[in-house]
Amino acid sequence: MSGATSSKKVIYAALLGNLAIAVTKFVAAFWTGSSAMLSEAVHSLVDTSNQGVLLYGLRRAARPADAKHPFGYGMEIYFWSFVVALFICALGGAASGYEGLHRISDAGPIASPWIAYGVLFACMMFEGLSFRVAWREMRERYPKLGPWAAIRASKDPSVFAVLLEDAAALAGLLIALTGLALSEFLNDPRFDGAASVAIGALLIVTAAILSREVLSLMTGESASGEVLERVNAVLQADARVKQAPEILSLHLGPQNILLAISIDFDDDMSSPDVEQAAADITKALRETHPAITRVYLRPVS
Repeated sequence: MSGATSSKKVIYAALLGNLAIAVTKFVAAFWTGSSAMLSEAVHSLVDTSNQGVLLYGLRRAARPADAKHPFGYGMEIYFWSFVVALFICALGGAASGYEGLHRISDAGPIASPWIAYGVLFACMMFEGLSFRVAWREMRERYPKLGPWAAIRASKDPSVFAVLLEDAAALAGLLIALTGLALSEFLNDPRFDGAASVAIGALLIVTAAILSREVLSLMTGESASGEVLERVNAVLQADARVKQAPEILSLHLGPQNILLAISIDFDDDMSSPDVEQAAADITKALRETHPAITRVYLRPVS
């Protein structure tokens, strides 16, 4: 399965799950009057919109190269992923925080709390399934890395954005469940509002992490250390290469790496030999990693 196809699979799974969850949460929030439940409903609605934005970004990024964009449009997915981070912060975090503060200042009883409990447990199950799809995709790409290291290593925001959203959603559901339980057993609805504020803070932190990762890609992040190690191995294994004083790399998209390498070839090589060596090295570099799509070699003395 190609990288773009697997990314879409992760997004569609999250989109369908979040849409169903958002509707359920809004109904439960209307029925119970729970502020935390309403915050979670807004959270799921924002996540649903985000998946739509990511799908749109993937479609825009898949456009072929043209005269205006000779390297293609692959980097556009980074822009739309940054828009997703803004949505999480502005719509999800700010709305949840506002609703929570309003609930604390004007606390009212929660009607039929057991409905809210049932909805929260059901949503945790659905969010868990969506998280599992995103996590399995991340594990297939980075089997030796832990969750945080995999997110830092990933260059595909359409996958790690969904993973971060689902992780935040599961944590938000636990916060909402705790707030509802404390409100009921301590007979103090302000805990419900406090849970809503905590969910808002969680979303803002999630947005900050996502925006930081995407900003690095937007501003020209290099290939991973693993890819560069493979590049170095190819160059060192070729007896015709004396040294490579400069190796530059740039992600033009999640599955599109540009390499620009300065190479000092053996001085005894003729021009045809240098041309053949450059062709062989280019082929070998592209075979080391499927994302290496463009290779530019500059012979130096």
